[in-house]
Amino acid sequence: MRSEHAVVIVGAGPTGLLLSAELALSGIDVVIVERRVDQALIGARAGGLHSRTIEILDQRGVADRFIRAGDVTQLAGFAQIRLDISDVPSRHPYGVALWQSRIEQLLADWTEELAVPILRGHQVRSVVGDDTGVAVELADGHLVRAEYVVGCDGGRSAIRKGAGIAFEGWEPTASYLLAEAEISADTGREPAWGIRHDALGVHALSRTGDVGPVRVMVTERNLGPAAEPTLDDLSRAMIDVYQTDYGIHSPAWISRFTDAARQAAAYRRGRVLLAGDAAHVHHPIGGQGLNTGMQDAVNLGWKLAAVVNRTAPDRLLDTYHAERHPVAARVLRNAMAQMTLLRADDRTTALRETTAELLSMDEPRKRYGAMMSGLDIRYDLGEGHPLLGRRMPDLDLAGGRAYELLHQARPVLLNFGRPGSVDIAGWADRVRVADVEYAGKWELPVLGPVAAPGAVLIRPDGHVAWAGDAPYDGLADALTTWFGPPTAGPGMDRTGGRVQLGYG
Repeated sequence: MRSEHAVVIVGAGPTGLLLSAELALSGIDVVIVERRVDQALIGARAGGLHSRTIEILDQRGVADRFIRAGDVTQLAGFAQIRLDISDVPSRHPYGVALWQSRIEQLLADWTEELAVPILRGHQVRSVVGDDTGVAVELADGHLVRAEYVVGCDGGRSAIRKGAGIAFEGWEPTASYLLAEAEISADTGREPAWGIRHDALGVHALSRTGDVGPVRVMVTERNLGPAAEPTLDDLSRAMIDVYQTDYGIHSPAWISRFTDAARQAAAYRRGRVLLAGDAAHVHHPIGGQGLNTGMQDAVNLGWKLAAVVNRTAPDRLLDTYHAERHPVAARVLRNAMAQMTLLRADDRTTALRETTAELLSMDEPRKRYGAMMSGLDIRYDLGEGHPLLGRRMPDLDLAGGRAYELLHQARPVLLNFGRPGSVDIAGWADRVRVADVEYAGKWELPVLGPVAAPGAVLIRPDGHVAWAGDAPYDGLADALTTWFGPPTAGPGMDRTGGRVQLGYG
């Protein structure tokens, strides 16, 4: 069997599902290939959405689905040191506690509404690309061809390996077991509920309800093998920590993860791209992995759609690596730093207590809270207004909110000056112009108040591509860079290859 699509996404986790939604909103023929036969997820995996991820879902009008399904809470933390972000300048100054299985299901429901097909129960055998496209061969012989393929298939990504992209970083030094299982009531010992620190590492025991299964996380005494963990492995690890396994039995699932930190050397090779865990893996402390992957998807989605729709050149895809690779590199570094602070020796404990004291001060708290929540990300788009490269604040505009203008994943130019004073006729087929009013202050995480611009060009991912005042110097260049060359027509004067913008 053979099928052809504009884009094939391998992996129906949070990153792949959100990327497919982004592409579908732009009218792209996209299909997902997934090895699981349904959306069921074995294991706990990630457990929450950070503030910036909630914002990007809000940009598409679906954030309320996730907020209603989870528990609003202060999720931000560094090395298990709580960081209060309730005063951060965001409409969502909080996190949402929600297991990955539920996050995936909500995303899958949304992609179904957008009519994204998912080929389930398929393993990838090989991926071969050339100048015209990419062929993905599945284990059953099914061949799926596309203009572009995106690997969202996890840390062991078949797409990354097939494309020959190196996965560089640090080898694991410790391994951990996660499980959900039953414990015996007649052991004569009350379980040591809660988080525990000792010479081995960090451990936790909790109930999923008043009765029934318990969730276990234990650090193993020795680095565990790559093989699937067993009940015996879990029992031994619990005895090492608690001197008993509490008669643990009947596991619903057991999984192992490590503190390995790796990142793809390139997020793009020709027509093959990587996102999420296929591009970066690290210890889950701080809960940044899933969130970083979903933010990868929103950065990549509109760029890939523009290239496939022929409104932007192929080189636009190179900005995906340029922008997102440094973001994940910082996540890897701070994950390793956090794990170092959790070592149980006296000197590290003293260092962690000192770090906690520092992070209780306003400036460090705000800086690290914004970092861990993804709110401080700035893409290097050159010199200009302080907004340039940062996420656009969700302003309360006359008649609506700024993020409501991004629901269709299209770029928007907000004009705060005289209505009609900015003429971008050459991009009218791609960029929406909104004449708006806003009288409040402009405030950004970490930076604080910034000068109010006369106009702001917002990319579909919510980041600012240009901001300034009349005579709008640099706006034409920004429009061309991000959304392709102008289309000649009324209101456009093309002289010497330079586009002149009309303004009142």
